[in-house]
Amino acid sequence: MAEPLPPTPGQTVGPFFHYALPYPRGNELVPPATPGAIRLHGTVYDGAGTPVPEALVEIRQADGGGRVPRAEGSLRRDGTAFTGWGRAATDSVGRYSFTTCEPGPAGPGSAPFFSVVVFARGLLNRLFTRAYLPGTAADPFLDSVEPARRTTLLAAREDDGSLRFDIRLQGDRETVFLHFPGHGPR
Repeated sequence: MAEPLPPTPGQTVGPFFHYALPYPRGNELVPPATPGAIRLHGTVYDGAGTPVPEALVEIRQADGGGRVPRAEGSLRRDGTAFTGWGRAATDSVGRYSFTTCEPGPAGPGSAPFFSVVVFARGLLNRLFTRAYLPGTAADPFLDSVEPARRTTLLAAREDDGSLRFDIRLQGDRETVFLHFPGHGPR
């Protein structure tokens, strides 16, 4: 072959992954009985405001001290190594849930957040966003987002102490999504 072929979009993003990608306890970054464990949960909505039952949500985060884990192995759940990575499929009404710890700020002048990736039916590629902890102070990235849209990146503290982060794929209150060079159109 004389020339390499250009990459093509990930046109098979869903909904087949419900059969292949989730694995037992993939949504438990820490065991539920761990001191300080919290629940990060929400609903994935499409542009019409309808919950998306065929979505997959992944998170990556720093630990409570702001250290980004270096432990490899997404399936590693041995209770000794915090990998900072988890995967949860949405249920029949678009809800997802993780058991994890609250991340600390990963660097000076930054606010703690969860990196979030969404795979769903109708998407040509995965979507990237962030879920910042409520009460977040200054953060260079968050401060760069227009104030009216900034709230789509903030998780809300529920009465039970859990964090709720709803993801809206399109529409008036669309979640702010990030674009990385070389990632392709969304």
